[in-house]
Order: sequence, then structure tokens, then C-alpha cells
Amino acid sequence: MVESFKQEMKDCFEMTNLGLLNYFLGLEVKQNQREIFITQRRYAEETLKLFQMQHCNPVCTPMKCSEKLQSNDNSGDADSKVYISLIGRLLYLTHTRPDIACTVNLLSRFVSKPTKTHLGAAKYLLRYIAGTTNFGINYTEVKKWKLRGYSDSDWGGSIDDRRSTLGMVFDLSSWAISWSSKKQEVTALSTTEAEYVAATAATCQGIWLRRMLEDCGMKGDKAIEVWCDNRSAIEIAKNPTHHGRTKHIDIRFHFICGLVADGLIVLKYCKSEDQKADILTKSLLVKKHNYMRTHLGVEEVSSKEGCCKVLETGFEEVDWSAIQGTQCGEEKGRLTCQLTNSMDASPLSIQGATHIKGAERSLAVTAAQ
Repeated sequence: MVESFKQEMKDCFEMTNLGLLNYFLGLEVKQNQREIFITQRRYAEETLKLFQMQHCNPVCTPMKCSEKLQSNDNSGDADSKVYISLIGRLLYLTHTRPDIACTVNLLSRFVSKPTKTHLGAAKYLLRYIAGTTNFGINYTEVKKWKLRGYSDSDWGGSIDDRRSTLGMVFDLSSWAISWSSKKQEVTALSTTEAEYVAATAATCQGIWLRRMLEDCGMKGDKAIEVWCDNRSAIEIAKNPTHHGRTKHIDIRFHFICGLVADGLIVLKYCKSEDQKADILTKSLLVKKHNYMRTHLGVEEVSSKEGCCKVLETGFEEVDWSAIQGTQCGEEKGRLTCQLTNSMDASPLSIQGATHIKGAERSLAVTAAQ
């Protein structure tokens, strides 16, 4: 399909084949036969320089967990032109950084009349970006793919109108390919209603993604899995009977019921600690934020070639010389990797296939021939 499209374009226009894509509109692409790493490192550095934050002290999370922003906080008006310009650049940065999508969504609600508190929260986010400029999404090869979605909500998270924030993310048995964080259009009366509305929004996105995949010649399972951490919302979708608790919900949000009945959507329950969309609804503590960020596929790559390689039991394919701070030895029949994050000092032991992550992390690797 790709080759035929290229040939048709060459027949219509004068074109030059420049080889594999490596840079396009601020997106940096590093790829080989097994993986594709997409980052906006240069764009992030330009943003920090533009707002004179290139020498700031990095922080571990995009936003303070205890901070709640509102329209009228009596902190004084901020420069709206500077604030709007900053939010615009941050919105573009979310194309490869789902870990900051929730904070950017929250900050974008105050572009009409920003205050000094809002600008301070935006600069706090820049401090987080300053410590993660080399981060991006690393897509690895998978033999069998499956479209899966995760939906979550933060009930009544907005102080101004008490509306909830919904978050959803989809992957193809690898890392995130689509994500969203936005304020719901209605005020939910319960956590169940907020989760139900979020699940419906995720369902619409999942149907659209499947049609796109089919247009590209990728046909998967008939049913799309959508994982939700609220059992009551799942039961409402399976039982469309409208009783006192659901009769006030707008009819458009019951779109999910027909898809569940037809077998096009399968709602499954997952624990809150395994909910990938949690990072898209609210600010998290450092340890959980790093855990969720990793499960979205957001990783760090070294400037040296080879640090984005995949470790396997056949480790001869890995360029060990390109990995700084690595100690290699032999151990019978297996590969082990122990990774310690200096931010929260929590060790992460991995056996089998893994990725090298982290400049500013201490890494000890033992591999077997």
C-alpha cells in the first residue's frame, strides 16, 4: 500500500526519496527494523529557551498533587499573551507526551483570563519538561496486535463548575497510539455516571480507530476491549433498563449499550492501580506517575545510538558499548536487569525482554550468552 501510494505521488508530482523519516514538524523519529522512537526533544528545548526556563531546577511530576486551580484565585492577572503562547506550545508537545496531557488540559481552561497562579502552574510544568526533554514514545514490533482501550474519570474535579475530567487511551498490544484528557460536557451526579460517560467517549474513539485500521488493511478482532475501574458503570452498559439512577443521563451517552449488546464493545473491569488512563485525569504522586508513564510507553532515550535497543536473551544484538554505566556479566540461562530510579529510589527488577531507560538512573545489567 505504501509503495503504491509513493509511486502514484511520483507520477503526479516531482518527488525525491529522502529515505526513512527522521524529522517532521518538530517530531523527531528514530527507527530500525524492530522499533520506532518518536520524541519532540528539540521542540521541548526550544520551548524552555523561549520562556527562559532552560536553566530551571527539574521536578518529578507535571503538577503538585495538592494544587487545585480555579478561575478566581485573587492572585492577580498574568500576561495573557505569554500564557496563551505557552499553552499553545504545550498542547503541541502532548502529541508525544501523554504524561503531561492532563495538566495541559487543566491549564488550557484559563486562557481567557489567566492569573499569576495559573502561570506559576504552567512554569512548574516546564520544570517537569526540563527534566524529561529526552522522553518520547517507543513503539516496538508485535507479532499479534489487538486494539484495547482504557477509560477513567476524576469525579467533580473542576472547582468552578464541578464537572469531571475524563481520560482515555488506546493501544495496539504495545504502547499508546491515541489518548485524550478533557472536561466532560455535563455535570455528573455520581462517580458511576462520570465513569459511564467516560466509557461512552472511549467507545466512540475505539470505533473510529478500528475503521481507520481497516482502511489501512489491518483487520483485527470484531470486539474492542475497553477497560473500566467502575463495576456499576459496566453493569449499566450491559443492562440498558433506565431506572431512577440513570433516567436523567442524556440519551447520547447510552450509545455504548447498543454496541455492547451487538458484541462490538466488551467492557472489562480493571483495578484502579492498573488503570492506564488514571494519569490522564488527575495529578499523581511520583511513584505512581512514573509507573503509569512507563505503561503508556513514554520512555527516555540516550543521545547515543543503540540505547533504544531491546534487550533479549540473545543479547549480542545490543550495542553495550553505547550504554553508559552498564556492567555486564554472565549468568546461566537467563537475562536479568535491575533498574533503580534515583527520583523515588524504588528498584525495578525485570527478567526477559525489557528496554534500557534513563540517563540519570543507575543501571546494572547481567546477561547470559
